[in-house]
Amino acid sequence: MRASPDSSVVPAQSAPPLTEFSPGGGGRPDRPCLTELRLSAYAGHRRAGLPLGPLTLFAGPSGSGKTSAFRAYESLARLGGGASLGEAFPRPAACVPDRARPDAQRRRGFRIGCTADGPEGPVRLDVAVQAEPELRIVGERLTSGGLVLLETALRDPSRRAVQAAWHTAGSAPVTRAPLPDDRLGTALLPLRVAGKTDGQRRVLAAGEQMVVALRSVFGCDPRPGRMRLPVPTGSGRLLGGCDNLADVLWRTRAECGRRHAQLVAAVRAGCAGPVADVLAEAVPAGTVRALLDRGDGSRTELGRLGDGELRYLALATVLLTGPGVLEVDPAGEVPAAMQTLTVLADNLDRGLDPRQRTELLRLAVRMCDRGHIRLVGAVSDASWAAGTDGVTVVHLEP
Repeated sequence: MRASPDSSVVPAQSAPPLTEFSPGGGGRPDRPCLTELRLSAYAGHRRAGLPLGPLTLFAGPSGSGKTSAFRAYESLARLGGGASLGEAFPRPAACVPDRARPDAQRRRGFRIGCTADGPEGPVRLDVAVQAEPELRIVGERLTSGGLVLLETALRDPSRRAVQAAWHTAGSAPVTRAPLPDDRLGTALLPLRVAGKTDGQRRVLAAGEQMVVALRSVFGCDPRPGRMRLPVPTGSGRLLGGCDNLADVLWRTRAECGRRHAQLVAAVRAGCAGPVADVLAEAVPAGTVRALLDRGDGSRTELGRLGDGELRYLALATVLLTGPGVLEVDPAGEVPAAMQTLTVLADNLDRGLDPRQRTELLRLAVRMCDRGHIRLVGAVSDASWAAGTDGVTVVHLEP
């Protein structure tokens, strides 16, 4: 994919300085976060560097690669969380670049990577994956400040392992050992690196920064048709399709009055008619349904709302909650105050009218500016958001 020359957008192949995206507008961010997604050879992308700010919009027509970029991000997040290669890439052939030809051994693959900024400075991760004839990682590199901290390579195709070398800076400059070819080596570093030398501790710190930046990801694409139905009470954790929004409201309304008041204010700004409260009530068969309290003694079931209102309400709920409410897998070994949740919202503006888009953007900018949440959304046209402070627009073209 290539970037539009429009000066109002950030070109997809030339990322601005990484520090531009840190909380507060400058300096090194306190919480690890991804600042670039690299699709070196992935699906329809070639040598694409997609900059990521606190609030980023991938914009472009159908076929420009927005959804494939999202899938690459989600796959890297799964690998960072310890998932196997097959779990991260359930359809690996779809990730192979268009018209890529196999080599003499019938091998085809793809290359992706990212940069995570944080207390250790910018840390780069690049991964080469063989998709055919067998799915395996054939190369991985973790670098910081120009120094290679971890590097793996497939030396013997007959073995299900790669040869890894990580920075030691002790009596030996590197340590070598085999690692499995179906797991991200960076995620395995705490199990293999002793941390006895300054070099090893640097490797562990960089690896932890990358894994923490990758792991807390929530993919969200609200489905209004399912949100209209009563749902059983359960964990109270919001699913990616927001099907169980009523169950979440049943839980969260009583947990944090201040946050719930913010949600009510946001819904009031984006939904038709007066809104005094957003709540859930029990109905027969052990289920709950969500309603809008109109403030005059009347209530409106969410089932009566339009698709745009439901999507707006769900997205506002996502932005005003966090890992304790959303169905995500945060890095449990790292304090919550040092983590940032990234929301991936494909078709972000689908069904929203101009007022709802404006209000949602205003809410997203405010929440992302606080540093505990980041948003990456995909839209067909970002002209309504271009030029807004705090918004990075990356325009993709087929």
